[in-house]
Amino acid sequence: METRKPVTVGATETSLRIIDALRTLDGAGVTDLAEHLELPKSTVHNHLQTLRRNEYVTKQDSQYAVGLRFLQLGEYARDRRQIATIAPPEIDKLAEETREMANLLVEEHGRGVFLYRAKGADAVHMDTHAGKRVHLHTTGFGKAILAHLPEERVDRILDRHGLPAVTPSTITDRERLLAELETVRERGYAYDDEERLEGLRCVAAPIVVDGDVLGAVSVSGPRSRIRDEYYREELPSLVMSTANVIEINSTYA
Repeated sequence: METRKPVTVGATETSLRIIDALRTLDGAGVTDLAEHLELPKSTVHNHLQTLRRNEYVTKQDSQYAVGLRFLQLGEYARDRRQIATIAPPEIDKLAEETREMANLLVEEHGRGVFLYRAKGADAVHMDTHAGKRVHLHTTGFGKAILAHLPEERVDRILDRHGLPAVTPSTITDRERLLAELETVRERGYAYDDEERLEGLRCVAAPIVVDGDVLGAVSVSGPRSRIRDEYYREELPSLVMSTANVIEINSTYA
């Protein structure tokens, strides 16, 4: 059977590319955007004027930037997921107890999306924030989620996004990743051993309700502190306990 490609609207895709470029460049003028996107300046200008008229971008002097209207949309999208309102108190407790960074992540379009994070007293600075998207195979919570998705869904995600190397420790072999996902299912938690950020380790557990994986919770910290028995036994127990509380609260919310 022939698989038809989805019909897309070119003008909409161009507007979305411009918005993403404004974020990447942290604001830009028409010329810089046109060069960055390899588009005619007139095309970029017309799209920017439409976006500005609808209050999705702002302009100061000759510089355009992403507008705060996206904040309203982002908060709405986040809050539509029940777990975004149920999990934060438990994530806060986990961060306080471990003194490290505790995170809540979900999957959307085959990527991991940070919904919430809490900084413990000793937490190191990281590049994460609400809304940040990452490759699932590079993180502990991503692997925790992948391990509990249907096999055909995992195949579609890997076919679409691949297994790019982010650090020298990133798993880039499909068979090796699938074998690790089987181990994650058996023991109930996943590791990220400097696979997304060098020097950083992570322990994660999935949040599963009625057979559906809603997301994952994790604790991240420097390799110098996340090690030995704490890394292999104590931290996995804490993370799984937090995930279990969130599962129970989600079930009876």
